[in-house]
Amino acid sequence: MLRQTLGDFSSIVCFKAAITGMEDALGDKATAIALTTSGRSRGKQLAQELNLSIATMSWEDITSKISYALGKDGTRLCIVENIFLEGEKIIVQTSETLCSAGEPQGSERKCTYTLGAIWGAMEQVTGKRLLGKHTESVLRGGNYDVFEFAELK
Repeated sequence: MLRQTLGDFSSIVCFKAAITGMEDALGDKATAIALTTSGRSRGKQLAQELNLSIATMSWEDITSKISYALGKDGTRLCIVENIFLEGEKIIVQTSETLCSAGEPQGSERKCTYTLGAIWGAMEQVTGKRLLGKHTESVLRGGNYDVFEFAELK
């Protein structure tokens, strides 16, 4: 535990205030780059801690372990609903993401930190450099916040 009384977690309200403050100070693009990059670093670290590898595990097992670590029994970043292959792309369906929390329907907010965390984990799992995109949003009519990853060649 990192803090004796308050524990390891803080509020979404405070984290989102930090995001909007960064956007005000740095601009939307620079903030998105910083948050995605920091998320990727965290995701890689998480996958290493969990010893996740597609070489030794099924996608179902990887989904279960990442979902547990990031979901209600873990850090509560998001719920990882599904991870699967669609052709050569890795598709990750998430819900209750940190980034979408509290946003009004129709908001143009993109998941940056959450995308980055999943991205870093997928790179660590596959051992490949990937390109990640947030392709569907619960804020714009989607059933999930969907992240797609394709190998950079």
